[in-house]
Amino acid sequence: MPLLYDIGTGLYHLGIRAAAPFLPKAKQWVDGRRGQWERLEAKSAALQGCLWMHCASVGEFEQGRPVLEAIKAQRPHLPILLTFFSPSGYEARKSLASARDDGFVTHVEYLPPDGRTNARRMLRLVKPRAAIFVKYEFWYHHLVTLANAGVPTFLVSAIFRPKQTFFRWFGATHRAMLRCFQQLFVQDEASRALLASIDVMNVTVSGDTRFDRVAAIAQANEDLPIAAGFKADGTLLVGGSTWPKDEALLLEAFGLLKSAPKCMIVPHELTEDHLLAIEATYPKPLARWSELEGATQENIGAVLGTESRATLLVDRMGLLARLYKYGSIAYIGGGFGDGIHSLLEAAAWGVPVIFGPNHHKFAEARGLIAAGGGYAISDARELKTVLEELLTDASALEAASTAARTYVEERTGATAKVVAVVMQAL
Repeated sequence: MPLLYDIGTGLYHLGIRAAAPFLPKAKQWVDGRRGQWERLEAKSAALQGCLWMHCASVGEFEQGRPVLEAIKAQRPHLPILLTFFSPSGYEARKSLASARDDGFVTHVEYLPPDGRTNARRMLRLVKPRAAIFVKYEFWYHHLVTLANAGVPTFLVSAIFRPKQTFFRWFGATHRAMLRCFQQLFVQDEASRALLASIDVMNVTVSGDTRFDRVAAIAQANEDLPIAAGFKADGTLLVGGSTWPKDEALLLEAFGLLKSAPKCMIVPHELTEDHLLAIEATYPKPLARWSELEGATQENIGAVLGTESRATLLVDRMGLLARLYKYGSIAYIGGGFGDGIHSLLEAAAWGVPVIFGPNHHKFAEARGLIAAGGGYAISDARELKTVLEELLTDASALEAASTAARTYVEERTGATAKVVAVVMQAL
């Protein structure tokens, strides 16, 4: 019995519930799980023999999505259960079970808190035919219950580092979780070697399925008239998944430039206070995306004018991966916080990416820097230097754009490797 693990997860869940009255995210985590057993009971018949995919949040789902899409193409009537740990993931993708999305999945739900009773109840209700966990999600009781029931379980797009608990003397419980998977699909050879060092050998180096997802979005080449009308013939910087520190840094760098580009800001969090703060400080004219909905591409200019320093503030979720199509350069947020957000969504369009210093855990950041399509900066002056080079030297911008696009194109194909194995379990 993993006593320390159970104590740790129990305290973690208790802490979230204690924080719920004071922290909106904790409250959402608690409130979202109310009624989940009733919802699962109501969907139980439809979910029998399902494929269960579990993701931490939106980013991990975007890694798993190409696998689901490829499986659904071969087995269109297979029921799909999609679970999330985080409220942001659940809220962003709960509509996938709706008629609007043609019932792409059968049901979207929160992952029940990890414990033996919850895991067994979950298994009884949905009786999955197979399960896929994406990247970093390791929940002992859910995994052991699936393994004991003989449910083939797969880990997709995983990446491992030496300092993780699996490779420490006190990591027996975490090592036991790894042995619950029928196959682990990892992103790189270094991860395979680490797993081999603890005698986990059922490992395939498949690469990262995110490359397939972002390449598919770019290939679809969807038009967004508001973005096209805003960019027109100008140079456009897309600030993707930005936080206040990122937005302040961009503003400071713009002030150092002789000529700043048009700017499209897509904040990571769309709280009204955050949006109002951007409106108060960013170059004018400025409009919110929601204010331009219904406008034609031709009359966007009438709202925002033709000034090179205009700002478009995107206050809608779910557009960012497609908005990068219109960018000349992308600044990706998060690098002055816990870590950068997705670089590949921009790179797939051939857009050079700039990001902050907290990027070292991300293989794609290192790869894009080495390829010449990515730039790490630590302050506004460094950002100004990179922007100045790319904005004033057309050949430098073209070379960086080609490097970013090529980096993604050369790394597609992970999905096919995963699906070939998972389909044998279905």
